[in-house]
Amino acid sequence: MTSDEIEPQLDVAPVPKSTKKRLKPARKQVKPGDVVKSETPQTGKEYNIWYNKWAGGDREDSYSNKTKSQSRCNVKRDQGLTRANTTGMKYICLFFSRGCCPYGWECEYRHTLPDPNDAMPDSSKDCFARDKFADYRDDMGGVGSFNRQNRTLYVGRIKETGNGQETEEMVTRHFREWGKIERIRVLQYRSVAFVTYESEFHAQFAKEAMACQSLDNDEILNVRWATEDPNPVQQVAEKRRLEDLGQEAIRARMDPRVVDAMRSVRALEDGDVLDDEDMQDADEGAEPGAKRRRLEIERGSPHSEQSLSSPPPLREEPQPQPMGLLNADTLEGLKYFAEIRKRNGFVPPQPKAPPRPPTTGLNLGDYGSDEEN
Repeated sequence: MTSDEIEPQLDVAPVPKSTKKRLKPARKQVKPGDVVKSETPQTGKEYNIWYNKWAGGDREDSYSNKTKSQSRCNVKRDQGLTRANTTGMKYICLFFSRGCCPYGWECEYRHTLPDPNDAMPDSSKDCFARDKFADYRDDMGGVGSFNRQNRTLYVGRIKETGNGQETEEMVTRHFREWGKIERIRVLQYRSVAFVTYESEFHAQFAKEAMACQSLDNDEILNVRWATEDPNPVQQVAEKRRLEDLGQEAIRARMDPRVVDAMRSVRALEDGDVLDDEDMQDADEGAEPGAKRRRLEIERGSPHSEQSLSSPPPLREEPQPQPMGLLNADTLEGLKYFAEIRKRNGFVPPQPKAPPRPPTTGLNLGDYGSDEEN
């Protein structure tokens, strides 16, 4: 056994006991030199780095020169601890998703599926630390756009076997390894399927993991980003989902004391008098005054039989509270400054009189004289 085959133990933070399975150091998926990168045959005069192909002489979406991937990721076997677990790096290794990382535990990126609950440091990058762009490519390939949260993949060139149900089961079996799937739609007799994940990070990982891979019939898949769903029902559901995510993010970042203060201000504007029990309700997240009204209903209203037999106990009438945004101290201060300005002889400027309309005829009064000449 050589020294390269020995996997040393990494100095990482201890994993909690609640974890079902303790991660071990990541294995090296391939040896250096096993995966040979074949150069794209020249079919044009200029090489387009945006589309990674030669410009001119080939079709826009040509798969005639595509070859099947030489490696494939196996999450259960390949995931493990790397140096990223000690340095705090949260991005995923791109070569790990493709199953061809030769570094293993020495890699500077994580060798695991992205965690949807753990946000990435930069929202303008994908889970592999690649910069997103404002627009998608014409063929919907590449990294993607930061203007839309895309969770749906277009999977083309599928060799269908049997009916649509069998094809859907085959697609589900191969794509559920990369994350939790929300829904799958298969277009029968068109060799196309749409796979929607619950997390955008899982969709990004699955796009790289299944590029140029095969399902069950030794085909070469064409995995791209899907365009926006024209179904109005799905558009409304997606809009509602984004609004819920935004509200949860705002609620998580807000100070609870600010929330309690806003609830108290709203209760005062509605005319409710807050006591200690109401403030406790506000701390617990309930509407101020709800507990007091609930107790009054349970004890009986003034018109119930129980209230007639035993008169309600006398209690002090609450003092009238000023309505509006200004409290009593602010109003008294404004009155004080108004009285000072009045004593100092301050006269507010009077509005100017509107100009007189011009007259067409001659009027002696306009010259300020009573003489006939």
